[in-house]
Amino acid sequence: MRQFLLTNDDGIDAAGLEALENACRDRARVVVVAPKEPHSGCGHRVTTDRPLLIEQVGPDRFHVDGTPADCVRLALSTLFAEAAPDWLLSGINAGGNLGVDIHHSGTVAAAREAALHGVKALAASHYHRREEPIDWARATAWMGAILDGLLPQPLAAGEFWNVNFPHPPNVVVDLPAIVECGIDPSPLPLGYQSEPGGWRYRGRYQERVRMPGGDVETCFGGMIAVSRGRVV
Repeated sequence: MRQFLLTNDDGIDAAGLEALENACRDRARVVVVAPKEPHSGCGHRVTTDRPLLIEQVGPDRFHVDGTPADCVRLALSTLFAEAAPDWLLSGINAGGNLGVDIHHSGTVAAAREAALHGVKALAASHYHRREEPIDWARATAWMGAILDGLLPQPLAAGEFWNVNFPHPPNVVVDLPAIVECGIDPSPLPLGYQSEPGGWRYRGRYQERVRMPGGDVETCFGGMIAVSRGRVV
């Protein structure tokens, strides 16, 4: 039976991780090694200046007092020391990881770390409008379709999948079109507002530049954006 290592950057108790687990249960043995606390936006930071504690919190479920990349590194060094998992799956992140988001995303960093060690990897995120909740049951169904469609496809050495679900109206229940596309290199909008204590970022994610045919335009257009990330 295949073995999947699951992690995220929203923390062990995140609804998106539960949705990912639910999508994987009938497809493989699932081992979860996720951060004890949320680490959204932490990028590919790793911890080398203190011990890391890995604790079992349920059957095949562990949390780590570190980052998503730490979780992957520690899991491969301990729980999977004798045999690597068939796949590392990271997510489902509550929020998109499109375009240049891949550089600061902890979700994507976990997939990149696995790919660095020769493990096939996929990062999954769900773009959403802040005023509207994510339908996680629907995301589980979409994730199942993604796994069935992408996992059999070949990845070159150092490649990993980066998947972003759109946020259509809640009345939509069908599977959106799945489109493989490039990663948009456009910068995020700049915009900071002065407040007591400093400057707070106020750039509007929805107003970011959209390269024609790129992952940002694809996802914002209501389709599932699938891109191939690379470790370098």
